[in-house]
Amino acid sequence: MPKLSKSASKIRFKAKLLQPADAPKADSWTFLILPKEASAKLPSRGMTAIEGTVNGSRFHAVAEPDGQKSHWLKVDRKLRESAGAKTGDVVTLEISPAAEDPEPEVPSDLRKALAVAALKARAAWADITPIARRDWIHWITSAKQAETRARRIKNACSMLSNGKRRPCCFDKSGFYSKSMSAPKAAS
Repeated sequence: MPKLSKSASKIRFKAKLLQPADAPKADSWTFLILPKEASAKLPSRGMTAIEGTVNGSRFHAVAEPDGQKSHWLKVDRKLRESAGAKTGDVVTLEISPAAEDPEPEVPSDLRKALAVAALKARAAWADITPIARRDWIHWITSAKQAETRARRIKNACSMLSNGKRRPCCFDKSGFYSKSMSAPKAAS
């Protein structure tokens, strides 16, 4: 994977911290929508690893597609508090594409399946990039039915065993399939 130079230009903008409607408890996390002009400067319409600051506090995260040809960013409580911000505040961001992609969190059902999968599947999983792992995870977690999710996990292990490095054919921007979108904001 090519590394980005540290001299990649900074993208500066302001955005409002929004409370997700389905957050488990009030103020557990917030999110913001990147302005389209800022999002357009990122190298991909899909998930993009970024690094930068929120009100001067450093972070490394993944900007996710919002399904509207832009991106959204989860701002957890720790980052929000270090930035001295609360829900509803307008914060100042300075971001750039990250030099390295963060490792995605692997759902427990997929982790368990990989642990007992064929050696070739485990080796392929270990060999692919964090972006490719994120694509597999998204393909699996975007299933609406438990049976579909279980079938996708089984198929993923089989495809990885056969040398397939990415799942097939989904719209990484979320614009056409609406499989990715920003959370709904609480009113």
